[in-house]
Amino acid sequence: QVQRVYSGGGLVQPGGSLKLSCEIIMINFRTYPLAWYRQGPGEQRDLVAYILATGVTYYVDSVKGRFTISRDNEMNTVYLQMNSLQPEDTAIYYCNTARGFSDLWPWGRGTQVTVSS
Repeated sequence: QVQRVYSGGGLVQPGGSLKLSCEIIMINFRTYPLAWYRQGPGEQRDLVAYILATGVTYYVDSVKGRFTISRDNEMNTVYLQMNSLQPEDTAIYYCNTARGFSDLWPWGRGTQVTVSS
Protein backbone atom coordinates (compact mmCIF):
# COMPACT_ATOMS: atom_id res chain seq x y z
CA GLN A 1 0.00 0.00 0.00
CA VAL A 2 1.28 3.45 -0.90
CA GLN A 3 1.91 5.50 2.24
CA ARG A 4 1.04 9.18 2.27
CA VAL A 5 1.87 11.80 4.88
CA TYR A 6 -0.43 14.82 4.87
CA SER A 7 0.11 18.25 6.34
CA GLY A 8 -1.48 21.68 6.07
CA GLY A 9 -5.14 20.95 6.74
CA GLY A 10 -7.14 22.73 9.43
CA LEU A 11 -9.66 25.46 10.16
CA VAL A 12 -9.64 28.73 8.21
CA GLN A 13 -12.01 31.66 7.87
CA PRO A 14 -13.78 32.39 4.57
CA GLY A 15 -11.43 34.22 2.24
CA GLY A 16 -8.39 32.65 3.84
CA SER A 17 -5.69 30.36 2.45
CA LEU A 18 -4.21 26.97 3.19
CA LYS A 19 -1.50 24.91 1.54
CA LEU A 20 -1.87 21.15 1.65
CA SER A 21 1.10 18.84 1.29
CA CYS A 22 1.10 15.14 0.59
CA GLU A 23 4.39 13.27 0.79
CA ILE A 24 4.14 9.95 -0.99
CA ILE A 25 6.43 7.16 0.13
CA MET A 26 7.19 5.34 -3.11
CA ILE A 27 9.71 4.87 -5.89
CA ASN A 28 9.27 6.35 -9.36
CA PHE A 29 7.30 9.26 -7.91
CA ARG A 30 8.24 11.52 -10.79
CA THR A 31 6.55 9.26 -13.35
CA TYR A 32 3.12 9.31 -11.72
CA PRO A 33 0.19 11.53 -12.57
CA LEU A 34 -1.03 12.91 -9.25
CA ALA A 35 -4.24 14.48 -8.10
CA TRP A 36 -6.13 15.98 -5.21
CA TYR A 37 -9.68 14.89 -4.48
CA ARG A 38 -12.16 16.00 -1.85
CA GLN A 39 -15.24 14.65 -0.13
CA GLY A 40 -17.59 17.09 1.54
CA PRO A 41 -20.12 16.11 4.22
CA GLY A 42 -22.71 13.82 2.68
CA GLU A 43 -21.13 14.08 -0.75
CA GLN A 44 -19.20 11.80 -3.03
CA ARG A 45 -15.44 12.05 -3.44
CA ASP A 46 -14.62 14.24 -6.45
CA LEU A 47 -11.54 15.33 -8.35
CA VAL A 48 -10.21 18.80 -7.52
CA ALA A 49 -7.09 19.02 -9.68
CA TYR A 50 -4.40 16.90 -11.24
CA ILE A 51 -0.80 17.31 -12.40
CA LEU A 52 0.83 14.97 -14.86
CA ALA A 53 4.47 13.91 -14.91
CA THR A 54 4.97 16.49 -17.67
CA GLY A 55 3.67 19.25 -15.41
CA VAL A 56 0.39 19.69 -17.25
CA THR A 57 -2.36 20.63 -14.82
CA TYR A 58 -6.14 20.49 -14.77
CA TYR A 59 -8.66 22.06 -12.38
CA VAL A 60 -12.36 21.60 -11.94
CA ASP A 61 -14.32 24.76 -12.64
CA SER A 62 -15.21 25.43 -9.01
CA VAL A 63 -11.56 25.92 -8.00
CA LYS A 64 -10.06 27.50 -11.13
CA GLY A 65 -8.23 30.69 -10.32
CA ARG A 66 -8.23 29.90 -6.58
CA PHE A 67 -6.31 26.63 -6.22
CA THR A 68 -2.89 25.68 -7.56
CA ILE A 69 -1.52 22.13 -7.73
CA SER A 70 2.22 21.56 -7.88
CA ARG A 71 4.75 18.83 -7.28
CA ASP A 72 8.32 18.49 -6.04
CA ASN A 73 9.83 15.34 -7.47
CA GLU A 74 12.90 15.60 -5.23
CA MET A 75 10.73 15.66 -2.11
CA ASN A 76 8.16 13.12 -3.38
CA THR A 77 5.49 15.65 -2.50
CA VAL A 78 2.41 17.05 -4.19
CA TYR A 79 0.92 20.35 -3.02
CA LEU A 80 -2.39 22.15 -3.22
CA GLN A 81 -2.33 25.89 -2.59
CA MET A 82 -5.87 27.02 -1.80
CA ASN A 83 -6.78 30.69 -1.79
CA SER A 84 -10.06 32.56 -1.35
CA LEU A 85 -11.48 29.59 0.51
CA GLN A 86 -15.24 29.37 0.94
CA PRO A 87 -17.45 27.25 3.21
CA GLU A 88 -18.28 24.99 0.27
CA ASP A 89 -14.60 24.02 0.13
CA THR A 90 -15.02 22.27 3.47
CA ALA A 91 -14.13 18.62 2.92
CA ILE A 92 -11.65 15.86 3.56
CA TYR A 93 -8.92 16.24 0.97
CA TYR A 94 -7.03 13.26 -0.43
CA CYS A 95 -4.05 12.86 -2.72
CA ASN A 96 -3.94 9.92 -5.12
CA THR A 97 -3.04 9.15 -8.68
CA ALA A 98 -5.02 10.90 -11.40
CA ARG A 99 -8.03 8.80 -12.26
CA GLY A 100 -8.05 7.85 -15.91
CA PHE A 101 -4.27 8.09 -16.18
CA SER A 102 -3.32 5.50 -13.56
CA ASP A 103 -4.96 3.01 -11.23
CA LEU A 104 -6.06 4.59 -7.96
CA TRP A 105 -4.39 3.65 -4.69
CA PRO A 106 -6.40 2.82 -1.57
CA TRP A 107 -7.70 6.14 -0.23
CA GLY A 108 -6.45 6.24 3.32
CA ARG A 109 -7.47 8.98 5.78
CA GLY A 110 -6.93 12.27 3.94
CA THR A 111 -6.73 15.66 5.66
CA GLN A 112 -9.63 17.76 6.93
CA VAL A 113 -10.15 21.32 5.68
CA THR A 114 -12.86 23.36 7.38
CA VAL A 115 -13.81 26.83 6.18
CA SER A 116 -15.92 28.61 8.76
CA SER A 117 -16.20 31.91 10.57
